[in-house]
Amino acid sequence: MKTEGVTAIITGGASGLGAAVARRLAQGGATPVIFDMNEAAGKALAEEVKGGFFRVDVTDEDSVAKAVDEVAQSFGSARILVNCAGIAPPSKVLSREGAPQPLADFAKIVNVNLIGTFNVISKFAARLHKEDPVGEERGVVVNTASVAAFEGQTGQAAYAASKGGVVSMSLPIARELARFGIRVNTIAPGIFLTPMLESLPQDTQESLGQQVPFPSRLGKPSEFADLAAAIIDNPMLNGEVIRLDGAIRMAPR
Repeated sequence: MKTEGVTAIITGGASGLGAAVARRLAQGGATPVIFDMNEAAGKALAEEVKGGFFRVDVTDEDSVAKAVDEVAQSFGSARILVNCAGIAPPSKVLSREGAPQPLADFAKIVNVNLIGTFNVISKFAARLHKEDPVGEERGVVVNTASVAAFEGQTGQAAYAASKGGVVSMSLPIARELARFGIRVNTIAPGIFLTPMLESLPQDTQESLGQQVPFPSRLGKPSEFADLAAAIIDNPMLNGEVIRLDGAIRMAPR
């Protein structure tokens, strides 16, 4: 799928990995449309990349369905979807006092990271499968999981479960949407320099980076965006989960 002249939806696109993807796809001639709850940052980036912004709650069916329709009306039906929206608050099963984690906290993380990803895929595909193909395919979905899907650390039970779900559903969705020429792949990044990590002291950032075998540093959002662009460009890449982590295998904590 060539990006020139194509509309691309990026969830969580106002910052971090999603913002890097929006900039990278704009460089390739796409029109990035950002779905995010951060209106100020989203609108500013949309202006920068000459794209669009919609305030969207990925967990809300009506919010997503309406936004996907409005994208089609304003920019043409999106053929690229990159799911970057997610949250990662740490929470242990038991507190220091031995109290159980509130179920609502666990459910919120799964709802945003896993159910939100599925929600946007389903609304995106429902519209796209009716469009004419471009060459041999209609479009591409790139999801964001995490190495926590494979080596979740202490305090990441909900986060690891949500990202593990994203990994597990990628292949069956790819198989289902194959008949429409819609590819589905997932990137599982390691430790990347996102806004959350940027807020940490420099020595802490360097310490985290040294845990990565090679290169021994935090990943750059632009490197995530480059992989997303490569996935979009290669029509044979389908149903795959790709670790982007410098060979790190996360320790228990």
